[in-house]
Amino acid sequence: TYPGLPHLDYRLYAPSTFLLSADKSEIKSYETRLSTYPNALVSLIQSVATVPPKPHIRIVGKSSDGSIDFDVTMNAMNLIVPDADRKGNMNYVRIIGPGEAGFRGDTKETLAPDLGNLDNWVRSYCADTSSLKQFVLERIVTNWDTSYLEGRLLSLINSTAYRGHCTVSFPLTHSRVVIHSPDKVNRFFSSVTKVFTGTRKYEVIKSIWPYADVPRGETGRRCAVQEEEMWFNDWKDAIRHAVLGRRRGWVTGEDRLEFLMEPRPAEQGNPSGWGGTPRG
Repeated sequence: TYPGLPHLDYRLYAPSTFLLSADKSEIKSYETRLSTYPNALVSLIQSVATVPPKPHIRIVGKSSDGSIDFDVTMNAMNLIVPDADRKGNMNYVRIIGPGEAGFRGDTKETLAPDLGNLDNWVRSYCADTSSLKQFVLERIVTNWDTSYLEGRLLSLINSTAYRGHCTVSFPLTHSRVVIHSPDKVNRFFSSVTKVFTGTRKYEVIKSIWPYADVPRGETGRRCAVQEEEMWFNDWKDAIRHAVLGRRRGWVTGEDRLEFLMEPRPAEQGNPSGWGGTPRG
């Protein structure tokens, strides 16, 4: 375990033979064993399904000429993984159900076949003799009201009298685990083949990490960690502090401390307009 970090087996984010994509959204492997032996693939999928994706909150401010005034990001992973001493893990694994559109071993989405469980889907994948095939585990976050947060964050930035264009996004990294059929010839040949025949995809399993058990606004809602509004109230001063400092990078607990101990002049009294215009 690592103090201050969610209690997870972080080795599962980088299993042997897997490579992380440039945008950090997925890891992939071409290892022959995983596309040949069902037991090996089942074991891998069951393991990597036990860790969550990494959700972020990103706020970017741009001037009229496109130059960046600020670009701040917060790690929201601790909002879907309760502390080790708290009961409340809500994560579960879901297999594609009957009549649900999805990639079921074809090059396009279909409604059949329905194989029921992970073991059957893995056996079908390993028995598939197609030269180009892939098996995918997707990790997702549910019942997180990002629209509500976007509105609160845009209002917060507006309160600083910022004159530029502000956007709020919620990127998700480490969200896909992809097992490719082994490259029997070379990657270039595989790329050419893919254009003409397509890749047979098995995207039938999801590792689901709820922010809460039901959408925001429903009665009796229970969050894995805390309500969206509580998170916003905890972090709004630190975010404002970082934005006024034209930060490019992470907003962390250190910013909350800095706001309390070393407030900027613009954080006291009525703010004057800033940003949004090209710098000379």
